[in-house]
Amino acid sequence: MEKPIRVRYAPSPTGFLHIGGARSALFNYLFAKHHGGTFVFRVEDTDIERNVVGGEESQLNDLIWLGILPDESPAKPNPKYAPYRQTERLDTYHQYAQWLLEKGYAYECYCSEEELQASRDAQMANGIAAPQYDRHCLHLTAEQKAKYIAEGRKPCLRLRIQDHHDIAFDDLVRGPVHFNNDDIGDWVIVKSNGIPTYNFAVVIDDHLMEITHVFRGEEHLSNTPKQIQLYEYFGWDIPRFGHMTIIVNEHGKKLSKRDHDILQFMSQYRELGFLPEAIFNFILLLGWTPSDNQEFFTMSSAIAAFEESRMSASPSMFDPNKMMWMNNHYIRQLDDATFLKFIKPFIARLTDISGKDDAWVLFLGNLFKEQMRFGAEIVELAKPLFTPLEVNDPESLEVLALPTTTPVIEAFAKQVEAMNDFENETVKAAFKAVQTALGVKGKPLYMPIRLKLTGIPHGVEIVNIVKLLGKEEVLRRLRG
Repeated sequence: MEKPIRVRYAPSPTGFLHIGGARSALFNYLFAKHHGGTFVFRVEDTDIERNVVGGEESQLNDLIWLGILPDESPAKPNPKYAPYRQTERLDTYHQYAQWLLEKGYAYECYCSEEELQASRDAQMANGIAAPQYDRHCLHLTAEQKAKYIAEGRKPCLRLRIQDHHDIAFDDLVRGPVHFNNDDIGDWVIVKSNGIPTYNFAVVIDDHLMEITHVFRGEEHLSNTPKQIQLYEYFGWDIPRFGHMTIIVNEHGKKLSKRDHDILQFMSQYRELGFLPEAIFNFILLLGWTPSDNQEFFTMSSAIAAFEESRMSASPSMFDPNKMMWMNNHYIRQLDDATFLKFIKPFIARLTDISGKDDAWVLFLGNLFKEQMRFGAEIVELAKPLFTPLEVNDPESLEVLALPTTTPVIEAFAKQVEAMNDFENETVKAAFKAVQTALGVKGKPLYMPIRLKLTGIPHGVEIVNIVKLLGKEEVLRRLRG
């Protein structure tokens, strides 16, 4: 009988939810839900000095915002597997480390960092490109250990890897993968301060939490043989591994957190007004291809369609323009009530809306809905409506210099003074009246008024600008 599928996303709270982390979480989640399994959110928080205040909560909240809902987490524990933070599991790690020590699979290492560096330098001087630990402490006598202890040295624990041992596994993304322990060297499982290293703690956690499948970034590929060696020593079932391809920028280089041309964190996208549906949909297609080339997915349709065999082994390019296009698509699909709730906070950054009703806010938002790529963009798009720009382009200056410009502006102002409402037909009738009275039409009629109201020669339909600003503001700008 096959075990129930259990997967996990286990971030370190040293930062916030990154694009790569979001994709790892999403693919694990989709795989679990497609197969009726369980998705676990676990926290690898042993790098205490680098932990960020609020990092865990932020990552969890951003996952939930994306629609990735953990079945188990520190906030939703299953007593059988809890606790879910590594700092709350230290005693467990020490028990297993002691077992390895007693079995001879691990040993104490008293070497200082200076001694380790000297050994690495000597190996490289002898032509060894990838230095390994030289096992100086593997067979220490009791007297040698006592001497080191007397010097105040505190040992770390190293795993004694099996010499000349092949480790092979069938990667769910990459296919057959092969390593040999001779290329790895004895590695530290518990640091001298008693804190377990990642590769040691993750194996203990995955085993005790009965994780069956592990999908993660390909940067973890070199960690896998180290972890498999531990599984073999303990005699435990080894989970299936799948290492996702890297995400690259438009220049084909690995996406780095120092790549400032691309927004990296979910919190940044939330702040700018990207919709979670769009972000989820975009990330879904970073390294996974549907069988029918479908472009748009809901979470439920993605769960139904997700097949791990369609995950790509080639790098996935992060295209900011495609993300903008996709977000614009989802914004345009919003109904009025949802769009109003979405756009209101961004319009509030643009102008004081305390005296405006929702109909006015929605009207303003809808003027830019079709072109808006993200919520905060309305601040720049609509800015001229609230803070007219200075006219300085040749075309506009030429129009303002026409002999008909001043009469047109004054005639339209008089029409506005007489208006009782600002519905489209009323505003259009005012322009028609000016055209009839002065014999001016086209650009000489409309552009001078647009320039007086906004400072820009093109953009939102002039009728809507007048309707939005209202009588008092239109007259102030026309005669200002």
